Amino acid sequence: MFNQHAPALKREGAPHDSAAAEVVRRSRYPSRLSMYSSAPDLEVSIEEFETFALDRLQVLRAIEDAQLRGRGEDDVRRRVGEALEKHLPMQSNRARAAARQVIGQRRKDHVSHFILRLAFSRTEELRGWFLRQESALLRHRFREADTAERAELLAAAKLQARHLTADARDAQLGETASAFYGAQEAVYEVDFERVPDLVARAQVVVRGGHAYVAASDVAALLVNEFRDALARSLAVCARALPQLGEDERLLPVLQSLTNQSARAEYQSTGAAGAVTADSVDALAAMFPPCMQHLHAQLLREHHLRHGGRMQLGLFLKGAGLRLPDALVYWRRAFSNMTDDQFQKGYAYNVRHNYGAEGRRVDYAPYSCHRIITSNPPGPGDHHGCPFRHFSADRLRTALHSTRLPDADVREISDLARAGHCQVACTRHLEARLAQRRQQQPDQPPSDAAHVPSIASPNQYLDLLLTDGRGTRSKTERTATGTDAILAGPKPQNAQPQPYSYA
Repeated sequence: MFNQHAPALKREGAPHDSAAAEVVRRSRYPSRLSMYSSAPDLEVSIEEFETFALDRLQVLRAIEDAQLRGRGEDDVRRRVGEALEKHLPMQSNRARAAARQVIGQRRKDHVSHFILRLAFSRTEELRGWFLRQESALLRHRFREADTAERAELLAAAKLQARHLTADARDAQLGETASAFYGAQEAVYEVDFERVPDLVARAQVVVRGGHAYVAASDVAALLVNEFRDALARSLAVCARALPQLGEDERLLPVLQSLTNQSARAEYQSTGAAGAVTADSVDALAAMFPPCMQHLHAQLLREHHLRHGGRMQLGLFLKGAGLRLPDALVYWRRAFSNMTDDQFQKGYAYNVRHNYGAEGRRVDYAPYSCHRIITSNPPGPGDHHGCPFRHFSADRLRTALHSTRLPDADVREISDLARAGHCQVACTRHLEARLAQRRQQQPDQPPSDAAHVPSIASPNQYLDLLLTDGRGTRSKTERTATGTDAILAGPKPQNAQPQPYSYA
């Protein structure tokens, strides 16, 4: 007979077992919190090198996105936590997981930090971005850690701070300190320049060149210490980077990491179905701002320069416009010229984009990263990104023409002015989806309050056509009228339309 009162057996090898926990504590990675003060001295395969770095890069980009788009502190913490769980999970020593798994997770975290430290040391801008996101990551992890893990990190950090008990604090600062900090709260005495953010927010008492940091605010002190040490290490990496010039394996990977995820080609879900030459003008109501601008200028001027033709042409290709229809569409659009002029000057370019001429390369639609960072528009050009290349007044005028709420216009304009072009575009899409839901109260509720960050104009189109989901069935397309849009009548003498995001 089994003894029903006997203690249940723990899973063999789980870190909450004393033997397994000891294995973790004696490993290179005894804690899941780290100041990354020592570089890893181990072998890493090229595949691991790139995979580890890309996973961490996804987390850092998610942190930036959460800080810009999060609706309050709780939403930011949720977004960052989800990104960590997906790309860079790390379990505590008390987790029900094998010691080997726990150590492997921490090894990946440690190695990936140093790979990106090297990759992002190339320029001052990259170093600044990496510093901000890594500091935010440490702050998040410290906040989510338990008391024992926090104490271990504070001990390992060796902060140059003098700990004062509540009594010692009152003796040094006077009785008013109790009202500021709390009767029993200990503090840390540090040079005031080490906690500029706390000083700016008046969260510390400053006296005699020292700031007295509450124990509850020690995370700020820790993060500032980490940021200073990381900044020094990034400067060292920047000087050492040229020495890798002869390594043909690592240098290309390092050079691509800073923009690889932004350059990744978006694969359209086909939400627009089969786009034809007759349906493009009707579908334009669903285009993202950059493509609506190009389309409006094409209708107005019956011509686009090379940069505009490439940007709009490849976008339409990605949306589902096939080569025969593309030739028909562009010929109609260029109505101010003869057939011979079109065939000699422009038809080759259309066929070339579809891989039917030249080197037969099947070109992909431009990503937001490429539109924003390469080939800025000059006088007479209409390509580019409105959130990057429009003046502030012109952008606000365009946004107001869509009848978006003033609060949304201000938020989107502020994001664009701060250089967060893709976040501004994402917020614009969210505002359009919210506007649509208000105009169609009989439609079923949507969970698209937040959509994925926009990385491609074609992604914007797919998300807008599917209420933020990205894909839809044939039945849904018919029920919501998308097929009717695509089957619209052949435009007769289409007139130029005013520039609008509507």
